[in-house]
Amino acid sequence: MKGAERIKAIVTMIGLDGHTTGGEVVARILRDAGIEVVYLGVNQTPSMIVNAAIQEDVDIIGISSHASNYALIEELLGLLRSMQADDIPVVCGGNVPRVQAEKLLEKGVAAIFPPGSSSESIIGFIVSRAKARAPSAVIESAGAE
Repeated sequence: MKGAERIKAIVTMIGLDGHTTGGEVVARILRDAGIEVVYLGVNQTPSMIVNAAIQEDVDIIGISSHASNYALIEELLGLLRSMQADDIPVVCGGNVPRVQAEKLLEKGVAAIFPPGSSSESIIGFIVSRAKARAPSAVIESAGAE
């Protein structure tokens, strides 16, 4: 995909979320699209993720979430703001209930990609939003193109 080769992304799981399949699949999809991926894996705290994002100078942070660690995602957003790094969009993927997804979007998550989201929609969003806060957030519809 055009433009993807200059993008650097973190892919990780936050807190005690040990569900790695979604994050690993997305990391591979991004790499195959030419996006550089820093894969942090499991058991990452918000501060570990923010510090890595700043040190690695990433364009976007991707959180794979299946363990209801939504307060930690909100904490991560707060840390990004306090470090003046809130120009780095945060996207989430996984089984996030719609009510919780809406709350996360209100707090500043740029997009949420549920299971079944197409690789094209994930890549397209990341390419269009890397280090650019959009005026409105998005909940991706599974299977929508």
